[in-house]
Amino acid sequence: MARLSGYVRLWEAGRIQSSPYVRIVHESPSTAVVDGDRGLGLVVGPYAMEVAIEKARQVGTGWVSVKNSNHFGIAGSHAMKALGHDMIGIAMTNASALVAPTFSVERMLGTNPIAVAIPSGNEAPFVADFATTTAANGKLEILQRKNEDAPLGWVQDKEGNPSTNASEVRQGGALLPLGGDREHGSHKGYALGSIVDIFSGILSGASYGPWVPPFPAYVPIPENMPGEGIGHFFGAMRIDAFRPAAEFKDHMDHWIRRFKEARPAKGHERVLVPGEPETEFEKERMEQGIPLLGPVEEDLLALGNKWGLTLRKS
Repeated sequence: MARLSGYVRLWEAGRIQSSPYVRIVHESPSTAVVDGDRGLGLVVGPYAMEVAIEKARQVGTGWVSVKNSNHFGIAGSHAMKALGHDMIGIAMTNASALVAPTFSVERMLGTNPIAVAIPSGNEAPFVADFATTTAANGKLEILQRKNEDAPLGWVQDKEGNPSTNASEVRQGGALLPLGGDREHGSHKGYALGSIVDIFSGILSGASYGPWVPPFPAYVPIPENMPGEGIGHFFGAMRIDAFRPAAEFKDHMDHWIRRFKEARPAKGHERVLVPGEPETEFEKERMEQGIPLLGPVEEDLLALGNKWGLTLRKS
């Protein structure tokens, strides 16, 4: 919901094709390259993930890189499409350059998320979905809407100094790689973000690094772009290509339960398994609805008024 007005602005600027011809432009039995034809990533991504799943069904694993796409939403939602097929799903994407590499003041990478979804039996699936920055840009946007500061280690100013200003990126600063600074392992976050950029951009023929098209429609497209649009990378791995799926899922249940039973540190109630908080939120949201911040609701109302649509409130 928070991204909808941004998608509309990109469409109005001619950067999103509303009826794209999404297609495979190169493939082997286990791999493919998909051209998204400037389509919305929320349309292109599911298509590419289905290609990966079908290839995995045929030969055990499927790997698909995507070029000429746009922002694809939540990485984990794409990876999770593999779960119902007794497959492990992988999804990643490069993104607008908002992140300064370790020791740099120049914005060279996106938040470049990685998602891995692994099926289980009776337990909720293992779903890791994380930005390769200390915090995703969306979390900064929430702080901006709430007029709150960011924790130290999330951003730096345009001179490279640590900052707690949640609007720092808008003022020429940068997000920081996972770890925040060199002493806390930011070089590892920088490396992870670089891997995502290479798999998503260079492998597919999309743009990469500082040339990835920016999400805000008012920000000019970089000059001399080396590729086409935003890039994604998807993978699907059939469990029974390694061991019987039922046996694997029994062991995943065992793994999950043991980690949930780990003794928590003082001041913490329990140890969480990746994906567990989101599973709990999903249940709550399905029962009680999805709360929207005031600025997001205002954006939706403005869009509705612009296009003659009425936003119904319950």
